[in-house]
Amino acid sequence: MFNPWLDVTFKTIQLAIDAQSVMMLRMMRLAAGGARAQSEAHRMVLEKIAAFAEAQTAAASAILDGHDDHVVVTKTLGAFDKHVRANKRRLSRG
Repeated sequence: MFNPWLDVTFKTIQLAIDAQSVMMLRMMRLAAGGARAQSEAHRMVLEKIAAFAEAQTAAASAILDGHDDHVVVTKTLGAFDKHVRANKRRLSRG
């Protein structure tokens, strides 16, 4: 009836759009230079490590719980989405 991979596709597209927004906002902050730019560069690296670890944990947990592949991917995307949306909110405020 409903293809669960279609939902995964839409979530992936939305994540890609939000990630592109975050990249643009970060580049603007980095281009401005100064202490905020240096802090953002440092934060960016640490957040990527944390997001990857969280996504890996979410995927492993979903696999161990016996979920279908599309659920594993959705949970993994959700971990990245949480970080991307938080960055988008934070960087949009200025």
